[in-house]
Amino acid sequence: MRKLVLSFFIVVLSVFAPSAFAVLNIELTQGIASAIPVAVVPFAQDNQLAPTDVTTIIHNDLANSGQFNVISNGSFNQYPTSPTSVDMKYWQTKNVNDLVVGSIKSLGGGQYKVSFSLVSLFDQAPNNVLLSQEFTVNQNELRRVSHHISDLIYEKLTGVRGVFSTHLAYVLVQRSTSQPPKYKLMVSDEDGYNPQPILVSSQPIMSPAWSPDGRQISYVSFESYLPQIYVSTVATGQRRLITSFNGINGAPEWSPDGKELAVALSRGSANPNIYTLSLASGKLVQITSDWSINTEPSWSKDGQSILFTSDRGGSPQIYEIDLNTKATQRLTFDGTYNASASFTPDAKSLVLLNRQSGQFNVALLNLQTNSLKLLTKGGMNQSPSLAPNGKMVVYASKAGSKNVLAMVSTDGTVNMQLPDQQGDVQEPAWSPFMN
Repeated sequence: MRKLVLSFFIVVLSVFAPSAFAVLNIELTQGIASAIPVAVVPFAQDNQLAPTDVTTIIHNDLANSGQFNVISNGSFNQYPTSPTSVDMKYWQTKNVNDLVVGSIKSLGGGQYKVSFSLVSLFDQAPNNVLLSQEFTVNQNELRRVSHHISDLIYEKLTGVRGVFSTHLAYVLVQRSTSQPPKYKLMVSDEDGYNPQPILVSSQPIMSPAWSPDGRQISYVSFESYLPQIYVSTVATGQRRLITSFNGINGAPEWSPDGKELAVALSRGSANPNIYTLSLASGKLVQITSDWSINTEPSWSKDGQSILFTSDRGGSPQIYEIDLNTKATQRLTFDGTYNASASFTPDAKSLVLLNRQSGQFNVALLNLQTNSLKLLTKGGMNQSPSLAPNGKMVVYASKAGSKNVLAMVSTDGTVNMQLPDQQGDVQEPAWSPFMN
């Protein structure tokens, strides 16, 4: 009767064998044919070189989004630093639509002024300057401001908010022949840099989920040899125990207002059901009530309903329950296994995990047409997590002998891998927008 919960747990722990940690490096494996051609000119610097390569970060952000064709620095020999120094005729011969120029000036005391402009090569001055801003930051904020500049450029050229300033949470397992395994809950920048451990344990960690404000992460820990749900503050590592009921305590997911968690609890019975838990009062409300397995809750954007995975129809499928009326409807019918669902920001589709012919793939279900589109192709994929702008999905995947995090666009045209060169990572969760 515990088939769904136990099989998911076994798949995660067996497919993603643990190993040592290294910085994640993005490798774009497929981009869109209509990518926007842009150039990022190396930012001018004074004699006091900045400790962070701002130009490369912006270049990589745009290139790895799959939405831009960022031309190589070896393709040009002019290096303008401001819109007024751009030779329009020269750059138009490079088949580039837009140009990013800028400078970095040391102000002393570890402070830097970063200036940038986005110049359109289709328009004449002064209408060709699409963006122009400057920021004064200390040296440990240079990477953050680089991602912010990438976000501004991405939004200006695509009309969609960028996610380069967001973060990823994931679980890392370190194992050696001479020591017990170590499980680490990690947080990194969206591009995998600046990894920081939030929790280190000798027992498994599962199901990390971000609070809506990005300040806290909920997760399941087995440190007491039984599953318990905790919430940790990202900035400080301070944490508190949320549930420790008899039996299964699993799959915590934040409500849109951050006041509640939806969780899967068995409370001593054979099968888990969905509950909501007030973080302020501790009030527990049972949402589902039957003898099937009900797990993996995910809130609607308006907080009025919850998606969940249930085997009540004989196989794991996605259902939605109205929190006011308790009316429940099945949403998936394509295949004998659909799980791990979440709404896209426009609530018109679901991102989920689908199994067909023994292959686990990330898929997109259009709720208006009930059509299912596979976004990945074969393999053993798990734990899809949607970017806050709804354009990309991060998921865990088996790639040859490597266990990696990968990303795919929700239209299926962009694919990339974030391989850990020294080991494996799993259970990714994409943060909300970070203000």
